[in-house]
Amino acid sequence: PPPFPSTIHTMLRSLKMMRSMASLRRMYHPNVVDHYENPRNVGSLDAKDENVGTGLVGAPACGDVMKLQIRIDDEGTIQEAKFKTFGCGSAIASSSYATEWLKGKNVDEAAKLQNQEIASHLNLPPVKLHCSMLAEDAVKAAIENYKKKKNKS
Repeated sequence: PPPFPSTIHTMLRSLKMMRSMASLRRMYHPNVVDHYENPRNVGSLDAKDENVGTGLVGAPACGDVMKLQIRIDDEGTIQEAKFKTFGCGSAIASSSYATEWLKGKNVDEAAKLQNQEIASHLNLPPVKLHCSMLAEDAVKAAIENYKKKKNKS
């Protein structure tokens, strides 16, 4: 039999995805769309490295899960930040922006990051503020994890 059903199904799925992307562009600020479509710093660092702090947080209300990691040098400066997020476009954008913001900051400065900074830059709508809170929590959890490792060594 000809592969029409499969081809049509693929085309419909592509059309649906294109419509949802167009919808995303209309509903969200360009900064959200940019960080969602071109996320920065996706990946993982070696969690066993004593200079790496890992924060893993989740939001039961929406099912978003965020892992954010930072690598800190001997002077206490964040040299690298990575994330992996399972969630909506706003959660991915919040993670991406947070990792960019963190690079070059010292640990004390990074610990002061508040979700309002993320939400303001991304211009998140009120129903998506929890995504910026999740990113803030992930950053603080990563810093705490790093400090615990350093106190043990």
